[in-house]
Amino acid sequence: MKLMRKLFVALVLALSLSLAHAQSDMKIGFVSIAKILNSAPQADAASKRLEREFEPRQRGLVAAQNSLRRLEERLAKDGAVMGDSQRRSLESDIRNQARELKRTSDEFREDFNLRRNEELGRFQKQVLDVINSVAREEGFDLVVNDGATLYASSRVDVTDKVLRRLTTSR
Repeated sequence: MKLMRKLFVALVLALSLSLAHAQSDMKIGFVSIAKILNSAPQADAASKRLEREFEPRQRGLVAAQNSLRRLEERLAKDGAVMGDSQRRSLESDIRNQARELKRTSDEFREDFNLRRNEELGRFQKQVLDVINSVAREEGFDLVVNDGATLYASSRVDVTDKVLRRLTTSR
């Protein structure tokens, strides 16, 4: 039993030394995805495209909210002096407009999220292609990102190289 334990310890030590030696020759890079999302011109362009595409619908929602608010203010101000049928009619209009506004807002949010995900997916593919290209060209063995890294020295951070490539490859 003691011999088995000694052999196991020797094997673990030998494996550790072998891995340590292999790692000393390994070239590792780090990419900050957050920095790329905040700095790459493609991310800014995608954001502007979404803004241009959805801005008219956003204005329509704001106008509908203002219209509903005016009706609610009218009911609050004049409801006590209105006739029963007039007040019921106004209350019905308010309910209908509120229902329509909720439906339109939900559709807007869903459409916006779908388009944002399309743009993000396209951008992520481009970023991954550039990362892979930089890694191959510069002989990196491993490139990690924010989600899987506890420490990255500036010596292995290739974020700026990826950003430069993204800036020139618009």
